[in-house]
Amino acid sequence: MTQHARGTFAVQLTPQPLSHADADASLGRLAIAKQFQGDLAGTSQGEMLSARTAVEGSAGYVAIERVTGTLHGRQGSFVLQHSGTMDRGAPQLLISVVPDSGTGALVGLTGTMTLQVADGVHAYDLIYTLPDAA
Repeated sequence: MTQHARGTFAVQLTPQPLSHADADASLGRLAIAKQFQGDLAGTSQGEMLSARTAVEGSAGYVAIERVTGTLHGRQGSFVLQHSGTMDRGAPQLLISVVPDSGTGALVGLTGTMTLQVADGVHAYDLIYTLPDAA
């Protein structure tokens, strides 16, 4: 059965050096650290690569983050994969659970996550399925 996990999170993005010295200023690399509250309680660590363009409001990013914590009472970890673009201000974002990345009581987790930011508060909605507990 499909379930929803909802809550808020705090995020810290820390600029990191790119792996090649000749990269221009339109490319970026960031370390990600998050603290989740709500139906998903835990932390995540990850990496983000980004690209800005000369056109205002157009950019893209990809990211991978490992989430460790408790999801509706089931403890373990899983990996989220992000793919986001901004097309002249119009956002498109896909965040998916990496297949077979679940550990502990989260083995078999599948799903997608959406994010919202309102008044400086970051919120998530994880739509997921998990096999029945053994």
